[in-house]
Amino acid sequence: MTSLDRRGFVAAAGAAAAAVAINPQTAQAFPGQGPAGNPAATSTAHLDYGDKRDFEDSDRGFIAAFTGGPIKNKAGTTIWDTDAYRFLAEAGETPPKTVNKSLWRQARLVSRQGLYKVTERIYQVRGLDISSMTIVESETGVIVIDPLISAETAAAALALYRRHRGDRAVKGMIYTHPHLDHFGGCRGVLPDGGVGIPVLAPEGFMEHAVSENVYAGAAMARRASYMYGTMLPKNAAAQVGCGLGLTVSQGTVGLIAPTQYISTTGQEVTVDGVRIQFQMTPSSECQAEMNFLFPDLRAVCMAENATHTMHNIITLRGAQVRDAHAWAGYLTETVSLYAGKADVAFASHHWPTWGNDNIVDLLTQQRDLYAYLHDQTVRLINQGMTGSEIAETLKLPPSLERVWANRGYYGSVSHNVKGIYQRYMGWFDGNPAHLWEHPPVEEARRYVACMGGQSAVRARAAQYARRGDLRFAVTLLNHAVFNNPADIRAKHQLAEVYTQLGHASENAVWRNFYLTGAQELVKGVHTEIDATLGPDVYAALTVSQLIDGMAVRINGPKAWGLKLAIDWHIGDKYWHLVLANGVLTHTTDSRPSRSAGLTMTMSKNQLLVMLGTRSTAGITMTGNPFLLLKLLAVLDDVDTKFDIVTP
Repeated sequence: MTSLDRRGFVAAAGAAAAAVAINPQTAQAFPGQGPAGNPAATSTAHLDYGDKRDFEDSDRGFIAAFTGGPIKNKAGTTIWDTDAYRFLAEAGETPPKTVNKSLWRQARLVSRQGLYKVTERIYQVRGLDISSMTIVESETGVIVIDPLISAETAAAALALYRRHRGDRAVKGMIYTHPHLDHFGGCRGVLPDGGVGIPVLAPEGFMEHAVSENVYAGAAMARRASYMYGTMLPKNAAAQVGCGLGLTVSQGTVGLIAPTQYISTTGQEVTVDGVRIQFQMTPSSECQAEMNFLFPDLRAVCMAENATHTMHNIITLRGAQVRDAHAWAGYLTETVSLYAGKADVAFASHHWPTWGNDNIVDLLTQQRDLYAYLHDQTVRLINQGMTGSEIAETLKLPPSLERVWANRGYYGSVSHNVKGIYQRYMGWFDGNPAHLWEHPPVEEARRYVACMGGQSAVRARAAQYARRGDLRFAVTLLNHAVFNNPADIRAKHQLAEVYTQLGHASENAVWRNFYLTGAQELVKGVHTEIDATLGPDVYAALTVSQLIDGMAVRINGPKAWGLKLAIDWHIGDKYWHLVLANGVLTHTTDSRPSRSAGLTMTMSKNQLLVMLGTRSTAGITMTGNPFLLLKLLAVLDDVDTKFDIVTP
């Protein structure tokens, strides 16, 4: 991974910066100057920076830091470097001018790393990935909860624990939900696949792991590079974390299939002598998720349902809209189930919360946060307001807004409100003027022509920027870039305004989007973006899921004139694939199809090899083999480097 030469960036954008001449005291993007709901404009003056409890809690139970240097994969490539964030500790409490004061505080908190004791027999390794690994000491070994993203970081985390607590064998593993940062590092914990080791997960785990990470995985990975700032340098002028953690590791992703699914609230399972009581929370932070209590250890795991930041109702990398109403309801249920039964609450991000009263406060404050966002958005929908109008209007009550755990470092009022609107009302706001708008390039050409050309648009944008209206300056300059992407002055000018917006933002994700957009305007799309999930993930897919994955890659227009039928004979089943009208469909049963022009007899592994390499070695084919070539010829390759800030 290369980093942006900051001096080169500034030199390239220097002329534009002089033209824009932004005044931080009047810029609309700066704290206290912008509209309600804008994370780049959220006032932080009322926050209690003298409250050090989060710092005390984040340091509580500290045993040892990870001192192994950059973590590398087998090829020698660095996939995680905690040392890259030393600047957050070395710079102290006073934020640099390039970072929002509240975000600087959060960044310093999430930069803490090492092995921590949570309570008797429960430990966490934090700061070796975006998520935290929790290790529960059982009768004869340990139970690992959420083994990070990458095998390399998970192995390093487990080794750090063992260095200080002994070489205890893994006797169980729990996935709280099917987001990649909660299962991807499983091979670092169970390198041999963990035969005979119980692996627990919520009901629906595999289904949603596929829909979340495979079907639209390439597009999500591309946008995730913006969301987490993975291509940005790590310094006070660029990436300072993502609010939920530092960033995402770039190592080897695996998936060991669960051996037991949890389906019912109140269900109790004992793993190597440790009793665990579960609460199901589907359609909360994830479509399949669960909290759970260790009643004998008086500790509750909140998965990712209660953290030290406002979370996402809709994530900017792309995902299904989450149910804020259900999420709030589950937190109410958590309090009812576990109040008085736990002395500590921990999650798979951030630091724990100790003491019954503090736990109840955190859960109720986060519950009321999501309930308020939901209820007030729906109220304003029924007043006829659109999503963008609600985002400009809705403001949290002071009693919720001043709670540190409710600050918008990861989610924001602005984009969460728009997500809730989308969940109920869809993309259309009801105004017929928005029913059939031109796409961005065509719209840009017309706007620029109406305004008198590229130079006139650049000049107007500079005027708006000087007045402090960076948002409209961005709108104008975006039109200029989409009208003429060869206009270097427009691109550098837009990059400079994005930089100003990013440096002002309290929301780390917005900051990363702005600064990554600025970098790509000047440097182009990075060439090392990787959306590969690893062979484990694909091997875990069912044959039907693999066919569905092919279906979303069919180039419809290229396939309009094709009509073919192929049977896949795997084990004792036949999968009947039919391509017609540009659509690939399938059914399955135990008998061959009379209409199939080709029958392919193979194993699941041979199918995976064929889909990955297009090799048919070892596959028995009866019928017309050219039908397979015709099918493969209309499959699009995924594009992980598509343009975002340019056409």
